[in-house]
Amino acid sequence: MSTDIPDASPDDVPSRAELAARVDELENALAEMTGEEDNKKMSIIATKGTLDMAYPPLILASTAAAFDYEVTVFHTFWGLDILHEERSKNLKLSSVGNPNMPVPNAVAAIPGMDRVTTKMMEKKIADNDTATIEELIRTSLDMGVEFQACQMTIDLMGYDEDDFYDDVTTGVGAATALQDMADADIQLLV
Repeated sequence: MSTDIPDASPDDVPSRAELAARVDELENALAEMTGEEDNKKMSIIATKGTLDMAYPPLILASTAAAFDYEVTVFHTFWGLDILHEERSKNLKLSSVGNPNMPVPNAVAAIPGMDRVTTKMMEKKIADNDTATIEELIRTSLDMGVEFQACQMTIDLMGYDEDDFYDDVTTGVGAATALQDMADADIQLLV
C-alpha cells in the first residue's frame, strides 16, 4: 500500500475562509435535505388577563423572537383580554390572593383596592420606563410573534374579532394549539 501523498502547491490549498464557507454551504444543504431548521420554536399559552400576568408571556415572547425563536402565543379565557385592543389598555391588578401585595387580604378585599393597586403598578411601570402592554404587543408582532385568539373563548365571551389588535390570528382552536405545542422546543403555560 502506498502512502505517497501527491505534492500540492500552496495555491492549491483552500484558505480557512474558503473552508468555513464550504462547511456552511454543506450544513445548509444538509438542513434543507432533512427539513431541519436552525430556528427553535416556543409555544406559550396565556390564560390570565390581569396587568401583572399580561407581562410574562409578552416579555418571554418578544425576548425569544429577538433570539430568532419562532414564537406562538395562544390566548384563552381571560388571557384573551391581552389581545383585545381596548381591554388591554385597562387591565387591572388583583390585590386579593396576591401574597406579594403590600397589603393584607382583609384590606385588599375592601372595595376600590384593586383600583389603588393597579394605579400603584401603573406608576411603577411609568417611573421605570417599562414598555406598556400595547408596546410589547406591537413590538412582538413586528418581530414575527404569532398571537392566536382562542375561538371558543371569543364565542363564549361574545367578543368581536375586529376588537383585537391587527395581525392577531383569530379562529384558532385547542387542537391547533396542541399541535403547535407538540412541535415546539419550549412549551409554557402562563
